[in-house]
Amino acid sequence: MRRPRLREISEKAGVSKATVDRVINNRSGVQEHTRRHVLSVAAELAGESPGHAAQADAIALDFVIPDSRNAFMSQLIADLEACARRRKDVHVAIHHLSDIGADGVAAMLDRLGESSEAIGLIALDHHRVRATVRRLCERGISIATIASDIRNVPRTFYVGVDNRAAGRLAGHLTGRLLCKEKAKAALILGARAYHGHEEREMGFRSVLRERFSGLAIVEEREIHENVDTAYRETTAILKAHPDLDALYCIGAGQPGVARALTDSGRADSVVFVAHGLSADTRGYLMDGVMDAVIDEDTSVMAEQAIASLVSARTAMPADREAAIRIQAIFPENIPVEP
Repeated sequence: MRRPRLREISEKAGVSKATVDRVINNRSGVQEHTRRHVLSVAAELAGESPGHAAQADAIALDFVIPDSRNAFMSQLIADLEACARRRKDVHVAIHHLSDIGADGVAAMLDRLGESSEAIGLIALDHHRVRATVRRLCERGISIATIASDIRNVPRTFYVGVDNRAAGRLAGHLTGRLLCKEKAKAALILGARAYHGHEEREMGFRSVLRERFSGLAIVEEREIHENVDTAYRETTAILKAHPDLDALYCIGAGQPGVARALTDSGRADSVVFVAHGLSADTRGYLMDGVMDAVIDEDTSVMAEQAIASLVSARTAMPADREAAIRIQAIFPENIPVEP
């Protein structure tokens, strides 16, 4: 056995040398799942038994997830880790993407492709990402797209809701909550390069054309999943349209939108519909800042992602999975926190 260098661990684990240094020296500032992953890689490079990091017969699954400051991503990571602990037959390693751009995603997948056999990812639908996924699939690596699909790739499966249906539900709720022949709405787009966000926008627009033709979309701003950008863009929209009736936030950014509505004194007059039940959106619903949240169960998503990847690696047929439910939540039916 030998002691691996920080650079070796950093490159193989896909984290910075500073993170490796904090883990090796048991300092704070590193999330638990990252700490376990770094220690597992260090043990492997040192030639130690796999039992030091996980059960010897456990199936190793890698998940590439954008920065966990997004409430949805944080909850999904927690659910993936909880599911792995319950099953005991899998070892989950979470790889964070601080930059969701296509180059960063492709580079991360290429690094993982050197050793991984099964990868779950949330990524942009971009030609660089598609080419990388195709290359990994050709090498026999099982790929699962989660929450947002990637088109025209031979991925093993997609786990998530029907995002077009989720967007249609948002359009239906917005139109019915306004209940006006003529109205104005604005879209806060997370990132159009996510296929799921594009599908939600298409679903929302289709319902407006079919049922609420008097509801016009007067603004659309892409915030690239950034809360501060969401605040600035929403503030600008509210100033430009003092008669705005509704806001639909398609991806992340809900805290920025809510703060802009509150700071402008428009929280009571603008219908606000968004996605994802979290501690933040629970508060916005209870305070009357937000009118409806369209939620999807991340625990079911995590279970299905792990089960399907395990099935792909073991050649054992997976149980037939039920569709992940899309649920509309209002101030009067907020679920009790687990």
